[in-house]
Amino acid sequence: MSARHSPLDAFFQAVQSRAFVTAKLAVSNEDDALDIVQESMLKMVKSYRDTDPELWGGLFQRILQNTIRDWYRRQKVRKVMFWWQQHEVSEEELDIDEGSTQQSTPIQSLADTQYKKHILAALKKLPKRQQQAFVLRAWWEHNTEETAEIMGCSQGSVKTHFSRALSALQDQLAHLGSDL
Repeated sequence: MSARHSPLDAFFQAVQSRAFVTAKLAVSNEDDALDIVQESMLKMVKSYRDTDPELWGGLFQRILQNTIRDWYRRQKVRKVMFWWQQHEVSEEELDIDEGSTQQSTPIQSLADTQYKKHILAALKKLPKRQQQAFVLRAWWEHNTEETAEIMGCSQGSVKTHFSRALSALQDQLAHLGSDL
């Protein structure tokens, strides 16, 4: 099998979009996010290309989160204080269901766009660990054990962070039903 069509290339193709959005939300800079994703993929290739493909998802998430943490350590001299800052993510990048062929009305499209912006704004208000737990559990669909391993904390801590994130998001987004 050629290098261009390897299983690892297919894996990277499948996760690159979500990895980019995760990194972009984390560092608020498109160029830095691209660098983080690329660096994460290179680390994955160097260290884990011969690993069982069933383990790649968790390994890549751990590498991605560690690369983001490393970026923050490097930025500490610049006193970067927030996990996700006020950088806007485009609606295209937030579109999780890329394969959907469902057509929506202009009003529904506008409501969806507004809803995504509200969700993004609410996510940005969460503390760093709650953001991580929510993104890993709700968006990347990792279970508690996998999320704990990726975040480098206990499963109980993941449950606490995720529960608090859900509660805060529900409180922040409760008004959307009447606003949209």
